[in-house]
Amino acid sequence: MRDHRDVILLPVVSEKSYDMLEEGVYTFVVAPNASKTEIRDAVETIFDVSVLKVNTLNRKGKRKRERRSNRWVRTSDQKRARVTLAEGDSIDLFGA
Repeated sequence: MRDHRDVILLPVVSEKSYDMLEEGVYTFVVAPNASKTEIRDAVETIFDVSVLKVNTLNRKGKRKRERRSNRWVRTSDQKRARVTLAEGDSIDLFGA
């Protein structure tokens, strides 16, 4: 069993993820080989909340052109998890 902090890598900061915070849905970048049960256990252990639902999605990296060398490079693939918390639970992502 691996450490819970190796499963949850970082929170996603975007307009869409901020809009979903009001509904109790939090988005995280997770390890590529993490399962839904591992993600559930990690969020419950790290943030001391109860998780209702976990949805995962794999995002392919984009193909971009480097400006200086005129080569095509590819950004890395990501696996994200949308975690729905129980009513009344919340996570303070940016608190001190």
